[in-house]
Amino acid sequence: MSLLISGIVSVTLGVIGFSLWWSEFVIILKGGVPIMLILGGILAVYVGLDAMQERMREERQKQEEKLDKTREEIEQVKAQAEQYREEIEKLKEQAKKNTP
Repeated sequence: MSLLISGIVSVTLGVIGFSLWWSEFVIILKGGVPIMLILGGILAVYVGLDAMQERMREERQKQEEKLDKTREEIEQVKAQAEQYREEIEKLKEQAKKNTP
């Protein structure tokens, strides 16, 4: 209940103060709005740069994963090619043994 009463008192005093010091409030707005715009702009630039860097990191990571996958595939193909070479050598040796 005390919270409700203090809220009503605060609103009443705020409205009275607002009506009595309207010109001072406008002066504060005139000085505060440009500062807020500048700070908001700086924050927006920072967030935008951070988002760009994050996208670049994600793209780089995707490329690295793709490169690693490609390297694994190359190693598999090399291993398979080596097996084929060994089989060819064995067949050549067998062919030499079987020919009179």
